[in-house]
This record gives sequence, structure tokens and C-alpha cells, in this order.
Amino acid sequence: MNLVENKNLLDSVDARTRLAGSNKMEILLFSLGTREIFGINVFKVREVGRTPHITKTPNMPRGVEGLISLRGNVIPVLSLASFLQLEGVPPGLGKTMMVAEYSKRTLGFLVHEVDRIIRVDWDRVKAPESVLTANHGLITAVIELEGGGLVSILDVEQILANAFGEAMIVDILPARVDPDTSVFFVDDSVVARRKISEVLDKLGVRHKHATNGMEAWTRLQGIAAHAQQIGTNLRDEIRLILVDAEMPEMDGYVLTKNIKADPRFEGVPVVMHSSLSSEANRAMGKSVGVDAYVAKFDAEALADTLRPLIER
Repeated sequence: MNLVENKNLLDSVDARTRLAGSNKMEILLFSLGTREIFGINVFKVREVGRTPHITKTPNMPRGVEGLISLRGNVIPVLSLASFLQLEGVPPGLGKTMMVAEYSKRTLGFLVHEVDRIIRVDWDRVKAPESVLTANHGLITAVIELEGGGLVSILDVEQILANAFGEAMIVDILPARVDPDTSVFFVDDSVVARRKISEVLDKLGVRHKHATNGMEAWTRLQGIAAHAQQIGTNLRDEIRLILVDAEMPEMDGYVLTKNIKADPRFEGVPVVMHSSLSSEANRAMGKSVGVDAYVAKFDAEALADTLRPLIER
């Protein structure tokens, strides 16, 4: 089954770009052979099909079953059930493979069965509490379905980092900024927050952060109100705002719309930093007014994007 060919599963990309600013997301539901329901953002999924022949390779990380050739490209294939160390999974490899594109990387995820796509409001997407706590943060969010039951949204970024290691950040030249220059960023991924902080530290700028869009908007309003109260320029408090696209409670598109609609933030650029690096997602960011869009996670590209916007 190919997602592009199955109109019941995947509409046109153009139709999905209209979700920008609606605080809605579309999730592809799947199972790993247990009773749990898992999900992944549709924009991350290129296609779904039967599991092809996998070439075994030695010394692969846990859960990585081997390599396949996909239209001339060799990509790793990861068994999600094995990687998550789930109990009660039927023996054998997953019979279905999702091909995911994430942070400029392509890889195959073996799953038991793909179900359907659902459209949900981000305010129904909550940070995980006790779900899969043994998996060290591999679940980035939880959705409660209207008819009952929970969907665990995979943190693909954390899975990649655990399986293949985190990207090294090379030398980044400091920016020509005042010592009190500050950047505000928001990202729900622990890995992303750590890497963003490293880049900002190397640029030589102070930074504050939030872990989801709603928290970010609440904190930004408080900072703007304080600046207004004491009569200072908000841009002296925050030189730039860096937002993730996918976040629980309020996504980066709605957050950007809120910022751009508030005159107190005039002159403060908003940069969207997202693993969803397709042209469709760039178009979604442009439609809500982002000043720049940079794909995760290329430290040099992030630094090069931020530097001219934060330098005086």
C-alpha cells in the first residue's frame, strides 16, 4: 500500500498546507502488535508498504534490522517494537514498513499494521506522563481519542539520537552582539532543546526557552507586558524568537500567528526550526508570517540563519 496512491489515507499536500494556523494536526495511527496505539505526523511519512527484503548488516544498534535499497538510495530499517522493547509482540519482523523523512534523513520503520489518519486539535495533544515511562522519553506526546483510548506519539528525533547518536556541533563563530542579547526558543524535544542551546551558546547569546507553544505564548506575553510596563523596547529583551512547528497544546504556526498579530512584538523576527523540512511545511510557515525557516538539525545552517537576524 502506497500512501500517495491511497486517497483514503493521504490527501494532496496542498490540502494539508491549509492546516497552518488552525492548531490542527494529522496523525497516522499504527500498531506494533500490542494493544497500544501509536501515531506519527503524516508529514513525516513518505509512503507505506509491505516490508521488503532487508540486508542484514553486522554491529547495528538495537532495533536496527539492516538496510534496504529504495529507489537507488540505501536506508536503514528500524523495528520499532524491538527498539521500544515492548512485551507481548508477535514473533517475527513487522509486516508493514513506513518510510519516514525526518531532519533530512530517510529511514524505514517496521510496524505491525497501519490503521488510519485522524485529524486532531493540538490542544488535545498533551505531554506524556506515565505512558511508556520505561522508554526514556521516546514518546513526545499523548492524544486521548474521542471514543476513549490513548495514542502515543513517537519522538522520532529522540529515537534517531538513541539509535544513531546525536550530530556533533562543529565550530561556530560567535555573533557580533551585545552581551545582553537574548533569544527565546521553544521546542518540545529534549534533544532539540539541548542542541539549540549549544548553538546559541557558541553564538554567544543568552537564551530562555519553553517546552510547548502554549507555555511559550504565556511567557512571551508576560515578557512583553513587563517591557511595556517599565517602558523598554521589547527587542532589547528578546532579539529573536525561534519556534518549533509541532508542539503539544499550541503548534508553532498558531504561536507565530499570535506573535505577528501582537503589535508589541513588531520588529522581533520569528524563525521556524522544524524537522518537517518539505516545501509544503515551508509554505505553511510562510503563510503565518515566519521570517525564516530552517530544517533540523543542521547546526551550521541554524547559526547562519540566526546570525544576521540577531546582529545589530
